[in-house]
Amino acid sequence: MANRAYLRVWTRDFSESTMVAEFARFLTTAPLSESQPSFSSLTVQPVDASESPVAVWDLRPLQFGAAEVAALALQNLNADSAYIAEASWDLWELDMDSLRWKKQPQPLTLTCHGLEYDGGIAESEGHFCAELGFEHFFTGHSGLLAPGAASNPFDSSDHPVEHTFRQWMKAGENLKEYHAKTRENIQHLFYWIEAIESALPVERSELWSEGEENFEARLDAIVARR
Repeated sequence: MANRAYLRVWTRDFSESTMVAEFARFLTTAPLSESQPSFSSLTVQPVDASESPVAVWDLRPLQFGAAEVAALALQNLNADSAYIAEASWDLWELDMDSLRWKKQPQPLTLTCHGLEYDGGIAESEGHFCAELGFEHFFTGHSGLLAPGAASNPFDSSDHPVEHTFRQWMKAGENLKEYHAKTRENIQHLFYWIEAIESALPVERSELWSEGEENFEARLDAIVARR
């Protein structure tokens, strides 16, 4: 299974009384897909992930924005709950079968953790968390864009898809385009982080992924590489 990437954000003076208002501002900054510019669902999850949700709204027919989603969350305000909004954002992806680039909607999950939710998971996972999608949208496959990358989407170097991919990447223009499209995804993410820092009293933020020891440093290295 491909590794996933996350953005975690902590704000100053976060509390039960401020969290929904800040969640609304967090949602407002999200760079939603041009073709799907609204939120598709909201889930209110009590206590921890093992419990049944207390509320789930399918928002696809309603075209709800951040303010409407926050108003729904406010109906179930509790410090021991998480509020999970689903949406999409546009990222470049290389189709590994056709070896063609496509910029298309990818799932984006935005969560607000109440301070008492799941034993205080907000302390380690962020007051706000964004599941960004697959790690390779930002790091590329097989360590081609930054030497020493920790992740590889294939189990073996003899995998036929990996073999085809590596042969295709031997052409300098293909590798150059691969770097440019991946850098564009990274910059899209970095611009979003800047918007968050402008909209919220951010104490700190963290980029993390399942396959990289230092995901943020990897992204910086790819952006800086020429």
